Amino acid sequence: MPELPETETIARDLDQTVAGRRIDRVVVRRADVLRETSAPRFARRVAGTTIERCWRRAKLVVISLSSGERIVVQPRFTGALLIDDGNLPAAERRYSTVALMLDDGRALHYRDIRRLGTVTVMSPARFEQYTSSLGIEPLDRAFTAAHLSALLRGRRQSIKKTLMDQRVVAGIGNIYANEALWRAGIDPSRAAGSIANSEADALRRGIVGVLRESIAARGTSFRDYRDARGARGGFVERLAVYGRAGEPCPRCAARLIETHAIDGRTTVLCARCQK
Repeated sequence: MPELPETETIARDLDQTVAGRRIDRVVVRRADVLRETSAPRFARRVAGTTIERCWRRAKLVVISLSSGERIVVQPRFTGALLIDDGNLPAAERRYSTVALMLDDGRALHYRDIRRLGTVTVMSPARFEQYTSSLGIEPLDRAFTAAHLSALLRGRRQSIKKTLMDQRVVAGIGNIYANEALWRAGIDPSRAAGSIANSEADALRRGIVGVLRESIAARGTSFRDYRDARGARGGFVERLAVYGRAGEPCPRCAARLIETHAIDGRTTVLCARCQK
């Protein structure tokens, strides 16, 4: 599933390449990805507007329109927003669910092989309501060690599950929770409330560091993630633990172990240096 670095990469690509373009026509091929609207209503609300800005909130890609409304895309497992200048491979175009036909002849496709992601159009008030329960953005200045420590205080859930709770911190999923906890030297199974202030500082640095480095590498691709140009992310080569079970720990050389016992998701850790 695209997490913060992947959706940030997509949003930046779109902002650089389609902001300022008018949407002349909308083609909905698979209406089951739409939420809170029908295909005809979605097309009526979007066609004729201009894309003013593309940005990210949590794991959402947001396209702000000149009408004041916003197209909100949650890619989930196999979703991608792809710019088609006529050279998009037919295999990618085949899975296009919604296409925005732009005034310069290009198209912006929402491609989703399994159709588990969602697309909708929202007013600013509806968007505010929709995102009001989301937690702090980990790349905001307000995300300090003290703030993180306060968020964790008293929580009995595992620290890994807490980091992935979008109501606590927005945008972190399984890959980067694994990586940040390894960087901080913290056992993912520990209760979040047991994290000391000094550990919260190390964890904050681990979170911010891995997210920024992954954004610089244009995200992590294992199978389906593609940026807006259809390219794969390069951070997979820099992952320290995720996907590396059985290999040596980059820090202490002990064998990395994998478990599903913490939150039902794949967790990879070093039992020697994560305490």
